[in-house]
Amino acid sequence: MTSLLREIPYNDPLKVAEQKATIDHAIAENKDRPGAVMLVLNEVQGKIGHVSPSMQAYIARKLNVPMGQVHGVVTFYSFFKTRPRGKHTIKFCLGTACYVAGVPQLIEKAKQMLNIELGQTTPDGQITLEECRCVGACSQAPVVVVDEEVQGRLRPNKFPQIIKRVQS
Repeated sequence: MTSLLREIPYNDPLKVAEQKATIDHAIAENKDRPGAVMLVLNEVQGKIGHVSPSMQAYIARKLNVPMGQVHGVVTFYSFFKTRPRGKHTIKFCLGTACYVAGVPQLIEKAKQMLNIELGQTTPDGQITLEECRCVGACSQAPVVVVDEEVQGRLRPNKFPQIIKRVQS
């Protein structure tokens, strides 16, 4: 744990005074409450957008709990992210209907166009590619969720238009 706090990346929220203050405030407000780890992590995720490994170590130390407890919560719940996400998110539905209807081809097209893998963000910080489970729009398969908007009946040859719209 101490090595994570000694080697904090230059762009980590712990190195940004305003964001570190946000983390400290979440800890101060919740440290004596039942479920403090989850409460702090939720607040930090909501305000900063992710909980990096060094942030996890810092939270564990400040709450006086094992690092494994904090890391266990972050890795168990899929809504916690350990890296910053892009300004825009493109999620590919991996439900059965979407998978069969061709979402793997859409994923390949996106990876090819953006030169990143699922779970990564473009170097300019604009777009993050993610996978998700069924979004409940099976009749429109294959489905992609762009930010919070469902896009259905997509084909790989139409996908570049979506990328261009998101980038502009």
